[in-house]
Formats: sequence, structure tokens, C-alpha cells
Amino acid sequence: MFIDVVDLRNFYAQSLGTVARRFVGQGIRAHWNDVRGERIAGVGYTTPYLGIFREDAERCLAFMPASQGVVKWPSNRPGLAALVDETELPLTDSAVDRVLLVHALEMADDPVRLLREVWRVLSANGRLLAVVPNRRGLWARMDTTPFGHGRPYSRSQITRILRETMFTPKGWGEALFVPPVQRSWFLRSAGAWERVGPTLLSPFPGVHIVEATKQAYRAIPVRREKRVIVPRMEPALAPSAGGAARTGFSPSAQRTCPDGED
Repeated sequence: MFIDVVDLRNFYAQSLGTVARRFVGQGIRAHWNDVRGERIAGVGYTTPYLGIFREDAERCLAFMPASQGVVKWPSNRPGLAALVDETELPLTDSAVDRVLLVHALEMADDPVRLLREVWRVLSANGRLLAVVPNRRGLWARMDTTPFGHGRPYSRSQITRILRETMFTPKGWGEALFVPPVQRSWFLRSAGAWERVGPTLLSPFPGVHIVEATKQAYRAIPVRREKRVIVPRMEPALAPSAGGAARTGFSPSAQRTCPDGED
């Protein structure tokens, strides 16, 4: 179940949310450093991160699930956000070049349907970037942040669900090694946590950042069809009038007797 959009907006307005936006945004930018002329769609609550692409991309659209709610974005320009059913996006097939998922996969009631819909709207060479809470990290264990809600994933679980929905993982990243402590004096050391985290705390980041490409084709295993064997039908003797009808033998089946024999 998606978190209410008001709670998400309030989190990113706090100092801990500012730290999360900073380091998750750096991880996103590391994967997508050049988006000039491309069409980007964000699904979930992606507005804290879509802004870094708005000036370079051809267009940026923010789709917010109906169970979450929607807020106007951007606040001082014509709106680019819409309230949608995340499994039926209001886009034609192959409409966008990239899709960003934040606060989406772990919240979805049916993540497979969500990813299949993302597959549909992506172009043939489309790329997906998903920010997913790490089930081993501290952020997934504390419900004081949005990353502590929904279902967190391990790397192997993310790989499995992506392959099931015809995506190929191409790159991995992590962010949020700093513990989710809402103290200003502690958050001043967040930069140091992020620098040493990949070396000392590699199994315990707060989120995985995985990039995947769309599989335009997938091999379908050939199954040997079972042959339906129809049993051989034995000829039936048709009843006839008289004694043949009573005995169950047809005249053609009766023995022909020689002349003079009864």
C-alpha cells in the first residue's frame, strides 16, 4: 500500500529527507548522466529527483499512484504530474525512453504488473532505474521514513523480479549508508558515512539503485506437445430384422451354409 503523498512531501521537507534526496539523487545521476533529448517518466513519488533532469530532457512526467495521491509539480510552472493507476499508465506503447521508480516497487500491491506496464511504455532501447529499499539496511527497519514501509528487497530478489518481467539488470549502486537518525548534529557527518560506506558497510546500504534495460525479445522454451492417442474403434455388428435382431448378428455376418444343409 502506498504512503500518503502528504507524508512523503513532509518527509522530504525535513533535514533527514534533504539528506536522502541528496545522496539518492547522486546515485541516480551517476547512472543517468546524459539525458539530453530523452523522454522520462517517473512512477511513484519521484518529484524530489526528477528535477535534476528537467532542463536536459525533452520532457519529464511524474505519475503518482491513485492510492498515494498527487501534488502539483513543479510548483511554479505548468503541471507535469498526474494521478494514475500505476498498472495502466496513460501512455501509448513505447512512449518514453526512461522510467524512474522511487517509492513504487516496494509499495505496489502487484509489483509484477507494475513492471510489465513499465515494460510496455518503454521504447525498444528503454532503460529503467529503480530505487528500492534494501532488506538488510537500517532504513528498511525503521518506519519513521518512507523507506521503512512496504516490502524491501535483496539484490537477488530484485534480479529475479526484473528477469521475470523481461528486464535485464545492467548496473547497481547503493546509497544511504548513514543511519536514519533525525538529529542535525548527526546528519552533519552524513557525507563521511557515504564515503566510507561502500568500503566498510557494503552489505548494509539503505537503498539499492538498479538500472535495467528492456528485453525486446525473450526466448520461449519449446514444449513437446503430447499426442492424443485415439483408441482404435472395433467394428460393431448392426442388428437386423427377425432373428438377426434377436441374436445381435447381421445377415452379412452369418455363415453361408452349403446346399442341402440346414
